Amino acid sequence: MSSKKIGFWSVWALGVGGIVGGLFPALGVVIQIADAGAPLAFAIAGTIALITTYAYAKLSVAHPCRGGTVTFLNQAFGLGLFSGTLNLLLWFSYVVMLSFYLQAFGSYGISLFTSTQPIWKHLLISLAILGTTGLNLLTANHIGKSQIWIVSFKLGILILFILMGSSHIDISHIQPASVSSLQSIFAGAMVIFLSYEGFELIANTAEDLVNPKYTLPRVYYSVIGFVILLYVLIALVTLGAEPIEQILAAKDYALAEVAKPIMGQFGSVLMTIAALLSTLSASNATLYGSARFSSVIAKSRGFDGSEINGRDQSSIGLFITSGITLIIANFFDISRISTMGSAGFLLIFAAVNLANARMHRYTKSKQWISLLGVGICLVALGMLIWFALQTDPQTVWVLVFMVAVAIGIEVIYYLSKNRQLHL
Repeated sequence: MSSKKIGFWSVWALGVGGIVGGLFPALGVVIQIADAGAPLAFAIAGTIALITTYAYAKLSVAHPCRGGTVTFLNQAFGLGLFSGTLNLLLWFSYVVMLSFYLQAFGSYGISLFTSTQPIWKHLLISLAILGTTGLNLLTANHIGKSQIWIVSFKLGILILFILMGSSHIDISHIQPASVSSLQSIFAGAMVIFLSYEGFELIANTAEDLVNPKYTLPRVYYSVIGFVILLYVLIALVTLGAEPIEQILAAKDYALAEVAKPIMGQFGSVLMTIAALLSTLSASNATLYGSARFSSVIAKSRGFDGSEINGRDQSSIGLFITSGITLIIANFFDISRISTMGSAGFLLIFAAVNLANARMHRYTKSKQWISLLGVGICLVALGMLIWFALQTDPQTVWVLVFMVAVAIGIEVIYYLSKNRQLHL
């Protein structure tokens, strides 16, 4: 890897790019569940992310390394079954999210062409994962610069949508009387929590960052604060511009559909392009972080050398992650497991909050904030599982399967190495 460092805006773009890609598939889902309460649902989910951001900021400054979440859990809980299972579950969740982004990229992509044959969608998905893999083989500096350009373009389109759409808002569409029940709003917030997934990838840039102690907290808080405001405003404009019935009729591409009366047909095409750029940059940011902490998992499991057969461990992790994602994105239906992807991240974030609470003296943190984060994440996880059981019970088995596989891999590892199995 190059020794070149990246600055505030490169990491800020990486963080925003890793998050905003989830907006496009999530917007229609949250409106379907929470009705006119969608803006509040986005705010609630963002608040959970913001509280967890405190733990990540403190831990990232105390442990500035590419391992990110993996390192935090290992430092707090040691190399045992608990941390090992969580690390693998996190990696599984990233593969799910990568596949989710790439399928959205393929769906939006074929909408620009007259032919909608499945082969074109698979081709777009494959080209996207191969392209982002190639980009991640370059230096961190190249990655940061590409993210700045991509994020700037898509944010420009989204901000233009907000500015132009503000004059098209019909207040009757978002009257308090039409807001759905609080239960539905919270359920919507938990289901689309994955639309905030990606901020934790900022931790993986610490070694490549100029002055991480000063820059990292500023990046974390500004990224989450900006995204919460962006999501709430977009949800308000979307609900105010069109009746909910029309939005739900096109919920898979809600923003592109609502952009037509606001920005015209050309604006709708621009919004589709923004969706393509968002999902692509989110995939790039997610792949950047997940490939690097996969090498940390390998090192913690006995692969101590920096190279294996002449290849950097980060590159090996990149190829493995990309290969599995390529298969899942092309051959598996991930609409159902996207909800369990949110559940996986809520479980991981609860553990990260607990890690910071346990090491609060070392990280110079207020313990009660992270303990609050633990409780909120676990309550949110319980609400999400309850909602899944009510609407589609089979999705719960996906989370059970992911956890079981992670535990099974850890147990097999310890048995194969003749090591004592401990929690």
